[in-house]
Amino acid sequence: MPEDVLMDNSAMNDCVILREFSTACGRRFGHATLNAPKSLNALSLAMIDRLAPQLDAWAADPGIVGVLLDGAGEKAFCAGGDVAALYHAIKAMPEGEAPPEAAAFFEREYRLDHRIHTYPKPVLCWGQGIVMGGGIGLMAGSSHRVATPTTRMAMPEITIGLYPDVGGSWFLRRMPGRTGLFLALTGAPLNAADARFAGLADFVIGDAERERLPALIAETRWDAPDVPGRANHARLGALLDRLGESAAVPDSPLRAHFDRIEALIGHDGLADIAARLTALAEDADPWLAAAGKTFARGAPSSAHLSWALWQRTRHLSLAEVFRTEYHVSVAATAHGDFAEGVRALLIDKDHQPRWRYATLDAVPDEAVEDHFKPRYGGPHPLADLG
Repeated sequence: MPEDVLMDNSAMNDCVILREFSTACGRRFGHATLNAPKSLNALSLAMIDRLAPQLDAWAADPGIVGVLLDGAGEKAFCAGGDVAALYHAIKAMPEGEAPPEAAAFFEREYRLDHRIHTYPKPVLCWGQGIVMGGGIGLMAGSSHRVATPTTRMAMPEITIGLYPDVGGSWFLRRMPGRTGLFLALTGAPLNAADARFAGLADFVIGDAERERLPALIAETRWDAPDVPGRANHARLGALLDRLGESAAVPDSPLRAHFDRIEALIGHDGLADIAARLTALAEDADPWLAAAGKTFARGAPSSAHLSWALWQRTRHLSLAEVFRTEYHVSVAATAHGDFAEGVRALLIDKDHQPRWRYATLDAVPDEAVEDHFKPRYGGPHPLADLG
């Protein structure tokens, strides 16, 4: 990607490549590239700790007018958090205890996600290829979110004994109708058109346009960051609109099946929803049938967590959502299903998880409630957010 690089304090093997390039008005854009293509740019604590302070520095720099965030390689922007590292930390602890590494990871990841949601300057996230879990957390908060014809999004946490975190309890609630709860329970995959319909992307642009994006940004005249209003946000939006004019936009299964999804989720209880989703596995439509099968194979405890968060976070602020998710995520590392799900999918790869509770009915209320209890003394680690 050709750029007039003014700053590059990273070697190519660093986990996040940090650069700056100049623009026509003499101001600069920051450019951060997640750089772990072999792991599909899975988000590690080292990546978070490299990216977060640089975002703070760029926010405070009067010469920086915006930030471009992308991932190395063509296959993925970010395939999720580094859950394999969390698995090993969990297994090193006595059963039933949350490892300190989990508390550190979730605190710093959610702090970074919140920072992007509230960033004072435009953040353009180029979400090509695979975008899951922690990758959605980075993209969801960006002011200008680009999906491409290769974008494949998903929140499949039910398959690893977790739930859609990284602010999922915030943005799932803001999707059309009750599609957010459907996605949380089924992990259904989303293409670029689905992402735009769901509110996870703002633009659909051809993958090849990524090569000339920095040059187009560089040719644009930007206001100084302290100029009142959101003129720079509008300029970047207009630039991306032009880039997307000729993009090949796929059909959206999520939009096509919206009325069906509304009926499937309904307005009754989790047990009734579960019966309908389980029956969906035999549906003639392959996208819906796959969603039903994923739900049926997923962790019953995860379904309960997604349901509980859907009920409890409706009126919470963004900061309150991250504080709630911190409790639930740390607690999940002390319960057994998260580690078991990661083992089955990524460690042993036998795809045969042995969930602690075999059915929804077997999950006790106290087990769900335990996820919402703090596992620390003193103030909340994210008390200062918002």
